[in-house]
Amino acid sequence: MAHEHHAVLPDAAVEALLPSGRRDGVFVDATFGRGGHSRRLLQALSPSARLIVFDKDAEAIQVARALQGEDSRVTVVHAGFGRLAEALAGLGVDAVDGILFDLGVSSPQLDDAQRGFSFQREGPLDMRMDTRAGPTAGQWLHEADLDELKEVIARYGEERFAFKIAEAIVARRESGALRTTRDLAELVAGAVRTREQGRHPATRSFQAIRIHINQELQELAHALAAVLGLLAPGGRLAVISFHSLEDRMVKQFIAAAARPGAAQARLPIPEKDMPLPLLRPVARLRPDAAERAHNPRARSAVMRVAERTAAPLTAPAREAVDAVLRLPPLGRAGTGRRRRR
Repeated sequence: MAHEHHAVLPDAAVEALLPSGRRDGVFVDATFGRGGHSRRLLQALSPSARLIVFDKDAEAIQVARALQGEDSRVTVVHAGFGRLAEALAGLGVDAVDGILFDLGVSSPQLDDAQRGFSFQREGPLDMRMDTRAGPTAGQWLHEADLDELKEVIARYGEERFAFKIAEAIVARRESGALRTTRDLAELVAGAVRTREQGRHPATRSFQAIRIHINQELQELAHALAAVLGLLAPGGRLAVISFHSLEDRMVKQFIAAAARPGAAQARLPIPEKDMPLPLLRPVARLRPDAAERAHNPRARSAVMRVAERTAAPLTAPAREAVDAVLRLPPLGRAGTGRRRRR
């Protein structure tokens, strides 16, 4: 079954990456999805431009390869954007003129019950964006101990009932494994007695488990750190986020890169030795009412845009930015600390 996907802020994203009528250069769509943003970019780019697209979802890569067959400007990379720097180096690309991130889950992933991303559709508890590797959500829920369950649901779901939900998961395992999205959604609904009006009780838990299984924030931190060394002077970064954890990281990253000397401002360091701004904040945009009405999944979207300056990426500047990102190890989520017997 084909699933329709509407790219969020498509025109604004293209305008952000191509200021002042720019049409040439090398650009990256770090989250191809179903290619909505890529197709808009290709319409605006010159025949000599190049577009490199990334995705770790096998179905997205099939769509990307079909587009590559239609347009020779497209290069496809089957990898997550956490590997951005090494993948581009492997292609012989050391500088790009624009990078776009459209974070989160695509509509086809949510709408396909077999992917296990949505509590609204009965399906297996998978939730992996890259189905080639790593534990499924069901495997992690079966193995993780109470403390890890609580920590993940609280941190990534910002769920105030995380302990009750974790307790319910552990108790459920004594009588039978959680096998489907409906199993998990019903269990969470039973543990969470109150919730915001209009929001399903399992929303935050599903978000948290998905983020953990896919190591989404770790991957984003590594990708943002790579951006500073990849963008050419005047190159643009555009990041579309859908929840506060992602947007907070992007906001802090841009702020740190715009003022890398802020932490040293009160130290007796000569002004000439202070690190120069690496990014210039350009815009913060949200979908308008018409787009939100046409595409309800756009209602929580925020796009932040920044431009690379000509300042060199010095060690002090890099340290200032890395301190904000707190770069964690990049790898697959484990199956969890073994639960207590």
